[in-house]
Amino acid sequence: MSAKSEHYDVIRKPVITEKATMASENGAVVFEVAIDANKPQIKEAVEALFGVKVKAVNTTITKGKQKRFRGQMGRRNDVKKAYVTLVEGNTIDVTTGL
Repeated sequence: MSAKSEHYDVIRKPVITEKATMASENGAVVFEVAIDANKPQIKEAVEALFGVKVKAVNTTITKGKQKRFRGQMGRRNDVKKAYVTLVEGNTIDVTTGL
């Protein structure tokens, strides 16, 4: 499968946190994805961009917080994350970036 420009619109960036690192020990990789992306689109994009076989995709939406910015109340954007479980033997090195 070749990478198309739509695949770069689906997957925004890898998430590198302590929780994501613990998930990577079990063969999962965490990505921030477009809020309107669905699981089949995410699976297709990861397989095309990284050349790996995807076993499962789990998604979660984190609601944006109310925060004060320069004295004014503002709201952070909602974020959708995809926990992509890879087939045994496949790996993605997210430290190199997209």
